[in-house]
Amino acid sequence: MSTKFNMVRDVAGYNGFGIMQPDDIEGCYLAANAEQHFTVPNNYPNWIAVFSYTPGANIFVSTSTTAAVPSSTMGAIHSELNPSARFVTSGQTVSMITPDSDSPYVTVSLLIVPPFGN
Repeated sequence: MSTKFNMVRDVAGYNGFGIMQPDDIEGCYLAANAEQHFTVPNNYPNWIAVFSYTPGANIFVSTSTTAAVPSSTMGAIHSELNPSARFVTSGQTVSMITPDSDSPYVTVSLLIVPPFGN
């Protein structure tokens, strides 16, 4: 079973970012310069991935290719530094890497979003 993304309302009636405890959570600690990845579940077509990191960590994430740490030269890259959340789809690979030597932790909470498809 997976958890639907449903933002709760705050005391003033506005959408807050309180979410239900997700059933689908991925996580690990990252060794320096060692890419890790996981595949988005395939029981629903559309998901939101909400990332959490060790405070102060430098974690690069890619949802389109293997994550890579950028070089010292400015140019186009395909990895983002510490994204908060991203839309992902069933079967998509999410890749992460860090240059940090202190093995930071990362968790990814996955919640299904419309259209639910089933």
